[in-house]
Parts: sequence; structure tokens; C-alpha cells
Amino acid sequence: MDDLARHADDLFALPPSCGPVRLVAVDGYAGSGKSTFAARLAAALGGAPVLHLDDLATHEELFGWTGRLLEQVILPLSRGEHGRYAPYDWTERRFGPERALEPAPVVLVEGVGSGRREVRPWLAALCWMELDRATSWERGRRRDGPGLTGFWDGWTRAEERHFAGDPSRPYADALVRQSPAGYAWLPGPRSTAGPNRVVTHGSRNDPPY
Repeated sequence: MDDLARHADDLFALPPSCGPVRLVAVDGYAGSGKSTFAARLAAALGGAPVLHLDDLATHEELFGWTGRLLEQVILPLSRGEHGRYAPYDWTERRFGPERALEPAPVVLVEGVGSGRREVRPWLAALCWMELDRATSWERGRRRDGPGLTGFWDGWTRAEERHFAGDPSRPYADALVRQSPAGYAWLPGPRSTAGPNRVVTHGSRNDPPY
């Protein structure tokens, strides 16, 4: 089930989508396990760079990071250049020192809304963490503790508004479902709707999970 190496091969086999880069989004509700999955997939990809959208969002702009993502990361990558962005410090409430993001063969973008409509034209694949909203939010609140209850209250309202107007799941190439045994990688709505890019099978003719 947890054969991420095979799926990494499938991602490498996709045509580049952003200059020389295959940009892969890992989207899903807050608390659905995106960061953990992205880290494991990056390792299976041989250490692929991962951009966390938490580094581009701010307290005032929970979903207002699209311009920063396009201008600081996607457009430079599309030219074969390094992206450069300053991660937001959620404690100090300010942007920190600049980081570089190399135009590697595969770059992962992880975060709620990474599959939004302004980003999708640049994606080689969109993975959706298949965990329902209520369970995801409960996990996230439990992870962050009671001290962030107020933040979570505001976040869940903002996330609900975002996905109501700009859903990602209908455009997912793969649905990723976590279990105690690992990850099931299932065909997404996009890959089953027609002859689009498919990341659930490659040259080995293996089953999708």
C-alpha cells in the first residue's frame, strides 16, 4: 500500500509543468496530514524541495498568498531560476530571512488551497488528502492545543469560505488516504474524468494502491 517510491517514479515520468519543474500540490483540509505525507513523498523523490504555504500566508491573509506564490516562486521556477521567498514567522508576526527554492525536477507545494484555480495551470499533479473536514479539524485542534482555539475558530471559517468558492478536490489527480499501514493512493476525480494527466499508474502496470 505504502509504495511511495513507485508513485515517485510516476511523478518523475510526467512532463514538466512549470519550466523544467514538475510542480506537485498536496492539498486537503487543515489537520488532514498534508505536511507528514509531503515529507514522506519528498523523501521518496530523493529529497525533493517542499514549499509549505504556511510560510507564505499571514494572520491577516490566511488565503491571500497567491500573489507571493506566483511572483516569488512559480514564475522564477518557470524560467528555470530559483524561487526566493521570506517565510512568515507566526510567533513574531513578520516575515523572516529569505530562503531559496531550487528548480528541481519535482517540487512539492503543500498546504490548504495549494490546488486553487490560480495555481492549477502550473501543476503537473494535484494530490488531495482524503480525510473529511470534521475529522481533519478535530485532529488539527488536538495537535495545536487549547491555546490556539481562537485561531482555529477563525481558520475554520476562512477555510470553509475558501473551498466553497474554489474547491480543489474535484481537480485532484490522486486521492491519498492514510491508514495504520501507510498510504493508499487512489485515482482522483480528474484522472477518472477523461484523458488527463494520471499519476496513479505508471509503466509497471501495478494496481493504484
